[in-house]
Amino acid sequence: MRGAAVWVLAALCSGAALAQPGSERLAVCGGCHGSNGQSVIAGTPSLAGQPKVFIENQLVIMREGLRDVPAMKPFVADLKDADISALATHYAALPARGAAAPTQADKAKAGAALAQRLLCNTCHLPDYAGQQQVPRLAAQDETYLAQSMKQFRDHPGPGRDTIMAATLRGLTDDELAQLAHFLAHFKP
Repeated sequence: MRGAAVWVLAALCSGAALAQPGSERLAVCGGCHGSNGQSVIAGTPSLAGQPKVFIENQLVIMREGLRDVPAMKPFVADLKDADISALATHYAALPARGAAAPTQADKAKAGAALAQRLLCNTCHLPDYAGQQQVPRLAAQDETYLAQSMKQFRDHPGPGRDTIMAATLRGLTDDELAQLAHFLAHFKP
């Protein structure tokens, strides 16, 4: 029954997507990730502006069970490679918008210093837009960023990036929150 409710909610929230090819799939994705690819639920990633290869990789490793995201299991189980490619192409082409909440200057400044010290711009690029299999961090949902970084730091495992685990090792929760705040408010 929960799946049917998600379908109805997604269809109501993503009217613009209904005119596009694959509109049923986009409507389902839009229920959580937003009809425009901007997260509508705290802790849920925004997909707009993510690199195409990154989106494809994540959907494949979730579909194949290499990355366990229980909320995504029913949605990725039947995805064909062509579906994955179409979704990735769609979301990669959408513009990232960023956080609507006000920036906390001191927190953002501390996060910027951490990003510089950790050399985040080496892989994620100076504008934090990501590239290929490396995700866009700029303008990403702040809660999602903080949760993801905690997972990398505390629970490295299958489907997780060992470079990220090593980079974040030793950082406190407050430092991760500062870094997440800076990146969520960074304008690409």
